[in-house]
Amino acid sequence: MHRARRKGGFLWNTLTNANKRKGIFMASTRKRTTKDGQIFYEIRVSRGRGKSYLTTRWYPPEGWGQKAIERTLAKEASEFERRCREGEVVSRAEQKESDLRQKREATKIQTLRQYGEAVFMPAKGVTMSENGRCAYQGNLNHWIYPALGNLKMPDITPANISALLLSMQSDGKAHATCVKVYTILHSLFKMAYMADVISANPMDKVERPKPRKGEIKDKDVESYSTEDIQRIFAALEHEPLKWRTLMHLLIDTGIRRGECCGLQWKDIDFKAGTITIRGNLCYTPQKGIYLDTPKSGKVRIIDVDPEIIGLLQQLRLEQAEHTISTYVFTQQDSPEPMHPQSPARYMQKFAKKYNVPGLHPHKLRHTFASIAITNGADVASVSEKLGHNDKAVTLRMYTHADQESMKRASQIFRDALKKAGQA
Repeated sequence: MHRARRKGGFLWNTLTNANKRKGIFMASTRKRTTKDGQIFYEIRVSRGRGKSYLTTRWYPPEGWGQKAIERTLAKEASEFERRCREGEVVSRAEQKESDLRQKREATKIQTLRQYGEAVFMPAKGVTMSENGRCAYQGNLNHWIYPALGNLKMPDITPANISALLLSMQSDGKAHATCVKVYTILHSLFKMAYMADVISANPMDKVERPKPRKGEIKDKDVESYSTEDIQRIFAALEHEPLKWRTLMHLLIDTGIRRGECCGLQWKDIDFKAGTITIRGNLCYTPQKGIYLDTPKSGKVRIIDVDPEIIGLLQQLRLEQAEHTISTYVFTQQDSPEPMHPQSPARYMQKFAKKYNVPGLHPHKLRHTFASIAITNGADVASVSEKLGHNDKAVTLRMYTHADQESMKRASQIFRDALKKAGQA
């Protein structure tokens, strides 16, 4: 149970003494203001008597009404409470103690493999997603450990590392793979250097791999034109309702495929015409299919085209004829959520059937941003809808100028000069 109390001019939702004795994790919130006047809400979770609170901040978007703020704040508090309960969040003191334990452990470690298994990957497991951790582990097992794993950390030289990267390039390995291995080694040795496991960082003298001569190729088209999308829409009319709905949703919103596969019916507000992105369905061989938090770590609400809301209503009725599931997109005649790789596999078949080159879930995400920005949408709004923490990512990855937009930019420049000349 909760009850309210006032402390320092702020109204807190707090735990009853009974809940405190039980050590129940429960979130409380209060409104605060930064030194420069920006409003934010502090969310803190009690872990019972004798333990410090865990806290985080949530900044409401500018212009939001109080009801929208309260609704989203409640979701943010609930999600933070879940993360605390499952041990995903630790206090500064606990993090400091963990760092000290890692340093003590590091002093006992001699080889790169031992350091990677005992310190580096456990630390990465705290800060990375399961997918990212799995990718790191795969590169360590496949490339780094066989070449450098048995060498003592202080004895590894820049020449050892450069030899590994050059051998990968000589064997014809993709440039992207070589760069990933370089990145992992850079992170591993930086961590070891900061923990005083090694006195010098050998990666300081290792160059980032460059593409082999002749390896640079023209990139595929990053996004589709509006005409291309119309052709895709026409082809979708001949496809099953589930896939028609999923494809329209990806194109209309720009959400990630994992976010789409992770949608549950409780996330669909049919009356308001919105969806709430609160999960990201992932898969790794070690863990199988599991629901994670969104990549940005934030819950976001996205408006959806009314026609797609209609498709979702039809899909819910169709799904109920075969199974009852909390998920919007499920496996065939099963309540289990659709495999997060299924959209990519479907699109490969769709592309071949209807001659749509390069069709992939992420390309539809590029397409949403490219068409929106090219036609005047502001980058901040597009970035928010895509779930980017940094607007620079939106600009760097998604602004693809076409010939028409470049002509329009030139004309704007010319008109400005003419206007100044007439003044």
